[in-house]
Amino acid sequence: MAIPRFTTNQTLSAIFQQRKVREPSTAHGASGSCIAVCHPPGDGAEGHREFDQAADFSKYATFAIRDGQLNSRNAALNSELVKKRIEADIEGAPTAKGLMEVSGKPDLNVRFTFGSARKSEIETYPAGWYGMGTRVVRVPYSEGTLVIDLRDPTTRSLVWRGIASE
Repeated sequence: MAIPRFTTNQTLSAIFQQRKVREPSTAHGASGSCIAVCHPPGDGAEGHREFDQAADFSKYATFAIRDGQLNSRNAALNSELVKKRIEADIEGAPTAKGLMEVSGKPDLNVRFTFGSARKSEIETYPAGWYGMGTRVVRVPYSEGTLVIDLRDPTTRSLVWRGIASE
């Protein structure tokens, strides 16, 4: 079995679009309208991921999502609905790869943390006569980060981590 592939096709983008939060432009390192968080190395996906190269991923057949955390100062992003949406996105990918979700003792524990921070960027525009001057505008936005961890409960070790920011 290959390294599990988890994607959050709409989680962060849907949250930001639904809450009318400005996404950073792709020129500043964002991955566009869709973030692919958790991919095996070498498939060209955006985001950061790492895994334990000594782990035997073929032995993992079951998983359980454990205590996801929402850490945002924005109350709209700390809701149970956001948590349920992230959990639903996470649940779909391993199930599609043949892993089965269980409530008892799983082969993998999946934990996630979602947070957001207020940021701003400076944009400049031509202004004045014949565009000879410059107008500088500070544009605030929220940057969200989703971290997904896969832990082996028998060894209590982290075997895989995916991080995405948008």
